[in-house]
Amino acid sequence: MDQTADNDEVENQVISQLTLREAQQRVDEWIKTIGVRYFSELTNLAQLVEEVGELARQISRQYGEQSFKKGENPSGLSDEMADVLFVLICLANQTGVDLTAALQCNLEKKTERDARRHQENPKLHRS
Repeated sequence: MDQTADNDEVENQVISQLTLREAQQRVDEWIKTIGVRYFSELTNLAQLVEEVGELARQISRQYGEQSFKKGENPSGLSDEMADVLFVLICLANQTGVDLTAALQCNLEKKTERDARRHQENPKLHRS
């Protein structure tokens, strides 16, 4: 294997092991070095909506009744999800949200609120 392939493999391993906190730090570093500065929060919200729309388009073609147009990438699902995550991380960084803490609190809230709700929902037990 050549040096470039070795570097790509190491980079992929590092990225695959990122915590949310590390991802927030990496995005912040990227914005400040390559991206120059953050877009405004309102611009990033518009970007997030745009990226979610692109994700919806991909899912509707991959799992729904829509078909891919000639030249569209049928394997772009992970890239579209990463685009959504990137912009969401930008918004979190800009607004001072620690996504690790926020997700932990959200999971605790859902666990307490929905402790039996889903198990008792007959709609979820249909085949």
